[in-house]
Amino acid sequence: MMLHVPGVLTADQVRACRASLDAAAWVDGNLTSGPQAAMAKRNLQLPQDDPAAIDVGRAIVEALNANPLFVSAALPRTILPPLFNRYGGGHGFGDHIDNAIRRNPATGGMIRTDLSATLFLSEPEDYDGGELTVDDTYGSHIVKLPAGDLILYPASSIHRVTAITRGERVASFFWIQSLVRDDARRRLLFDMDLAVQEVSRAMGPEAAPVVSLTGAYHNLLRNWAEV
Repeated sequence: MMLHVPGVLTADQVRACRASLDAAAWVDGNLTSGPQAAMAKRNLQLPQDDPAAIDVGRAIVEALNANPLFVSAALPRTILPPLFNRYGGGHGFGDHIDNAIRRNPATGGMIRTDLSATLFLSEPEDYDGGELTVDDTYGSHIVKLPAGDLILYPASSIHRVTAITRGERVASFFWIQSLVRDDARRRLLFDMDLAVQEVSRAMGPEAAPVVSLTGAYHNLLRNWAEV
């Protein structure tokens, strides 16, 4: 499932994040790449231990945890600390699939990457090229969102960032281990949650169909969640 989550950050939050990130010291993105990714990747990246990366990353995670649409879709168990990349003229990232397992720098433990996320921090009109393209069973999806918006998609997807031909693209990217590892089950739970909300608005939270649907949702989540 791919999902556009609008307004994760407000315009004021985006401006504050960019002021902090733009003043930081960026490095070659391949300093953090494995040998296979290095062949396809051309961009700049902010070191994970940079104070700006840590502070802005915490603000992003706080915003995500307060966003009902993101929480409903991702059912996050662990959100890895956000990373940051910058694409300028000629930069791009060819076809690749994200690593299935990554180390959590906060705990030292390993997590499974069920979902990938990109949070855009540049406005679409500020650059040409730089589209995130994600392939799935339904074809290729081209993504170029307003600053502050996020795209969520399965980490098993082949994806790429097309070459920048004008301007600059700044974004945050990170991975989520979900409580529910199977994408189809997460999608079913997400659809049920949306249905509960819709029926609740129409009939009231104590109506029998709302109670029944809510119970069915939680029974499935109870059976499928890995905690």
